[in-house]
Amino acid sequence: MPVTIIDGQPLHYVDQGSGPVVLLGSSYLWDRDMWAPQIEALSQQYRVIVPELWGHGESGPMPALTHSLDDLARQALALLDQLDIAQINLVGLSVGGMWGARLALLAPERINSIVLMDTYLGAEPEATRQYYFSLFKMIEDAGAIPDPLLDVIAPIFFRPGIDRESALYQDFRKSLQAFSKERLLQSIVPLGRLIFSREDVLEQLPCLSAETTLVMCGDQDKPRPPAESQEMADLIGCSLTLIPDAGHISSRENPDFVNEALLTFLANNA
Repeated sequence: MPVTIIDGQPLHYVDQGSGPVVLLGSSYLWDRDMWAPQIEALSQQYRVIVPELWGHGESGPMPALTHSLDDLARQALALLDQLDIAQINLVGLSVGGMWGARLALLAPERINSIVLMDTYLGAEPEATRQYYFSLFKMIEDAGAIPDPLLDVIAPIFFRPGIDRESALYQDFRKSLQAFSKERLLQSIVPLGRLIFSREDVLEQLPCLSAETTLVMCGDQDKPRPPAESQEMADLIGCSLTLIPDAGHISSRENPDFVNEALLTFLANNA
């Protein structure tokens, strides 16, 4: 897996296929595997780049210079500069959409098209922000994600009816269990606090091009409910696609639908 140094830390990324570039921005607590079906489908026609979040997958710890989602956007731009990539089609899910939209607002000339999936550009509602911060405090105190907490955190990412014995669910639960104390304290918890204390940038969304923007959301997404996606689509003036039988990580819960939607959108915009 290729690696580059950004802000003094090693950033690992997938670089597969050739053609117009599609940059996939991942969800918090997930590595490149959350995009496995999309990497396979899209890399037949496109060059697919998937940077792994700090402290996730093979990437190093979060750099000291990372204070906001704007920094994540700036770091993604630094990766594109190092790879000599002028323009991208950006597909960002969850925090990938949060920094992805900021990248599009920061450097519109670099964006050919953008898909915002299961994400929200408003501030985190105060009740959920406080709830997540309480979970971070428990993780910090334990130096791990304790078993009872695994069964609180893992279900957040899936539709309510998911089979908890399925490989998708169990593999994700095991990946949470595998985070070392060092990763949790240096990267995972600080990154979580940064994400959930983000600023509201909804008023900037009309700056995105309605013609080259698509909003998508799992129809059973709990942390980022479809109403939020509808609000963003209305502000941008673009269409909203609901992904059937999918929760937050819609890329894995309904990959065939997501792949088809992305391929259709990219065929018209990339």
